[in-house]
Amino acid sequence: MCPRYRNHSVGFTLIELMIVIVILSLLATMVMPKILHRPEQARRTKAAVDIRNIETALGLFKNDTGRFPSTTEGLQVLVSNPGINGYHAEGYLDAVPNDPWGRPYIYLCPSRNGRDYDLESYGKDGEDGGSDENADIESWRLDQS
Repeated sequence: MCPRYRNHSVGFTLIELMIVIVILSLLATMVMPKILHRPEQARRTKAAVDIRNIETALGLFKNDTGRFPSTTEGLQVLVSNPGINGYHAEGYLDAVPNDPWGRPYIYLCPSRNGRDYDLESYGKDGEDGGSDENADIESWRLDQS
């Protein structure tokens, strides 16, 4: 048996769609300010992750060659072999990343302060030192946190 009339349409009414849009708009106005105020925190976290990855590559380089790259060789030596004995055939990084602000990471070996090396980003302002959002992200300070 078939029903006589088929007046039931499938879909949403304009009012239902408007209610959904209003609800989503209200949610966006509450959530977006919290998300938008954190891009600098995300950049600082990315810099810390990059530094950890570079440190891992530096450790592998030292394990294979018996030393860390010199300041003159720089981090680029982790990408391709300049003829160093014991160097791993594929290298240690696909590419040396820039920090999240588009500048190269600073690498010094030997360190200025008695460590094996210094590896850091000068942060948002691109200058040594600073505080808050402009504070440097330094490998030796990451070890303390």
